[in-house]
Amino acid sequence: MHRIKPIVAKTPEELAGALGLPDAAAKEWQVPRVLLKRLKEIARRQKITHAEIAKRAGTSRTRVTAILNDDLQHVSSDLLIRILASLGYRVKVSVVRSDSAA
Repeated sequence: MHRIKPIVAKTPEELAGALGLPDAAAKEWQVPRVLLKRLKEIARRQKITHAEIAKRAGTSRTRVTAILNDDLQHVSSDLLIRILASLGYRVKVSVVRSDSAA
């Protein structure tokens, strides 16, 4: 029986490369990941329960728990922004030219 060697991807770019996807896919994944990172920091700092976050954001506790456990499948950036807004935060977006876009 052949053993399959696991591939460890530590960045979105490495994951996209391992999956044979374009670099643009990696860029798309970065936005929700950054929002999630901040959400986790805020929830930890405020010592707020998943149920309270869900109530404020108008979503289910199950969904909030999944999100805070890094499950972003079928989670839009809009939902993450709504959750952050319900906790008293505003998301700012900036667009800058990347070095590779020359």
